[in-house]
Amino acid sequence: MTHQPHPDPVGMTVSCAIITVSDTRTEETDKSGQLLRQLLVDAGHSVGAYTIIKDEPEQIRALLENLGTRPDIDALIFNGGTGIAPRDTTYDAIEGALSKVLPGFGELFRFLSYQEIGTRAIASRAIAGVYQHKLVFSIPGSSNAVKLAVQKLILPELAHLVSQIRG
Repeated sequence: MTHQPHPDPVGMTVSCAIITVSDTRTEETDKSGQLLRQLLVDAGHSVGAYTIIKDEPEQIRALLENLGTRPDIDALIFNGGTGIAPRDTTYDAIEGALSKVLPGFGELFRFLSYQEIGTRAIASRAIAGVYQHKLVFSIPGSSNAVKLAVQKLILPELAHLVSQIRG
């Protein structure tokens, strides 16, 4: 068991927005978005918004700005568009908007991913940070990557990070 330097808020429910970034997925085929929802709900958190958007930087930024103003949302979790293919623009759209970046999130994600998929992990541009007093995560869109990021990194720190942002 890892030592916890600060106690986590007990029983804190975090309201999350799930944003699937994909040019091809629908609600019926969005297995990663469905998995993300299930993992959050099973851990006692809520989903205050869910949407699928195209991998277009302007749409991603507009949605980030819109959700950033919603008082009922504590955290935004984007899945998809984090690779290096020409259509993978999620990282580019989000990174510059963050007021604070949590470099450890991407570093740990790539480390854990490396243990599962080897050197292909270097192509991941997973990132986390703060935007408009909201916690933001951007993770790859594969179900395996979602499961890894949520179970190993996001859920263990979600309540703590949101409480830190709130002050």
